[in-house]
Amino acid sequence: MSDNAHRITTVYHDLALRTLEVLRVTRITPRMVRVTLGGPELAGFIDQAPADHVKAFFPAPGETEPVLPLLGDDDEGLVFPDSPPYPISRDYTTRRFDREAGELDLDFVLHGSGVASVWAEQAAPGQKLGLAGPRGSVLADLDFDWYLLGCDETGLPGVSRYLEILPEGAVAKVFVLVDDAAEEHHLETRANADIVWLHRDGRAHGDSDRLFTAIRDLEFPPGVPYVWIAGEAGELRPIRRHLRAAGFDREITDVDGYWKRGTVNLDHHEPDEDDEEETVAG
Repeated sequence: MSDNAHRITTVYHDLALRTLEVLRVTRITPRMVRVTLGGPELAGFIDQAPADHVKAFFPAPGETEPVLPLLGDDDEGLVFPDSPPYPISRDYTTRRFDREAGELDLDFVLHGSGVASVWAEQAAPGQKLGLAGPRGSVLADLDFDWYLLGCDETGLPGVSRYLEILPEGAVAKVFVLVDDAAEEHHLETRANADIVWLHRDGRAHGDSDRLFTAIRDLEFPPGVPYVWIAGEAGELRPIRRHLRAAGFDREITDVDGYWKRGTVNLDHHEPDEDDEEETVAG
């Protein structure tokens, strides 16, 4: 399932640090909150692709201002201090960027613990959040024969953005894993998209095979596909292996562990421990 006519291009951006202000907070579902950020430092922000992501820096408990690292030389990237106070950060896919309105949306999953979830639960207009990135954008041609998109809640911003940019008539097979029916919501698209919501049905996050089973049982349409799947690293391993066994081209197949059960602040750029040849884009 390969075709050199279809291209994936990575564009790199100058790294910048920003301190932004919460403009508004919107509850999307019982367990997902959208925080809209803005402020003068949003000027010059670059957002070009559905999987663009930023590093968000949160205020420490009891504080109002986030601690930010320093900007090093081009090869250094961000430079973190050797002594307290330490920056507190997590990676997030940008959900929406409106340059004219001066607004940036980040979607947060509320799971009752963790610095980002706790902050998003109480977020209110006027509060501050630090931001670094995006450092690069992965641009895929939009003329593939069909698209396979999959995610849990952490990858839903990226899947939502792919659906929004797919051209009219594009064929997309989409699987979204969430806790239950209350987490389902409308996903805008012009594409001919078959969107299937999968439920954990009480199973813990990172302990479900529903996404793998759905993709394993899918009858693949003919032609060359583009694949983008993001979620819990352990749940994605059998999916990655299944797609490789089916002959999917690695260059146009991105199966990206956004988080890992039992690991705090996973660096998803690192190769999977059970699959060292896998290259993570983004």
